[in-house]
Amino acid sequence: MYDYTTIIALANTATLVTGGLVMLFAYRAFRRTGATPLRAVAIGFGFIVAGTVLGGIAHFAGDVALGIVVQSSFTAVGFAALLYSLYSEPPRTTTVTVGVSK
Repeated sequence: MYDYTTIIALANTATLVTGGLVMLFAYRAFRRTGATPLRAVAIGFGFIVAGTVLGGIAHFAGDVALGIVVQSSFTAVGFAALLYSLYSEPPRTTTVTVGVSK
């Protein structure tokens, strides 16, 4: 097991950084547009990142099986949120043009 400790740490770090950035950008886009699918994307990646952190803590605490269960469970919930984001409808918007009289 100890042969893979560095690889696990690097993979979890890469997941944390890249997933965290996707989550941040999706959340910013949601705040800017109000599109609920973007909120679901942010939530989905949030679960994936949280599972990486919690699973990594369990791995390095010595309980590899618990780490795998935690990380896999959070990843599954995250992917369910991402799937929801693909099928949810964004809010309908209406564009209003206001003319200025001279």
